[in-house]
Amino acid sequence: MYALVAGAVALAAPQAASAAKHEKETTQTAKACVVDTAKKAGSFNTLLAALKAADLESALRGEGPFTVFAPTDDAFKKLPEGTVESLLKPENKDKLKAVLTYHVVSGKVYAKDVVKLSSAKTLNGKEVKITVEGDTVKVDNAKVVKTDIEATNGVIHVIDTVLLPKDE
Repeated sequence: MYALVAGAVALAAPQAASAAKHEKETTQTAKACVVDTAKKAGSFNTLLAALKAADLESALRGEGPFTVFAPTDDAFKKLPEGTVESLLKPENKDKLKAVLTYHVVSGKVYAKDVVKLSSAKTLNGKEVKITVEGDTVKVDNAKVVKTDIEATNGVIHVIDTVLLPKDE
């Protein structure tokens, strides 16, 4: 009997340690707001430039909480040539804001909760469609490639395609 209990404890210990380590890592990584967390990642330079051009950077440094579906620099490269440059022009600031706020949902929505949704209302006022196909989660036509990146004022989910509101 003692060997059975000792064996169960030995088997459970690594799992408990792993869970504690994950919790500790998650807590430790949440030292910056969503903007600074994205900066540290190094793969969101286009998104960060767009947030600055749209005067949304300070808003996303605010209290939140926010859930950001963050397209990578490679996602922006998939857009037709000239699209990013056009959106970054001062005269297209309202359109840029509409596109960027379509990537943000109010509240802290983790992956385990995202997969239970069929849609989510964005700060743009429009809804993104959420689908789960096997192990793949999509927001509109963008595949979620990394989830639950903690920030002090929200959570970031990395996507491989820029989301465009239906009429943008």
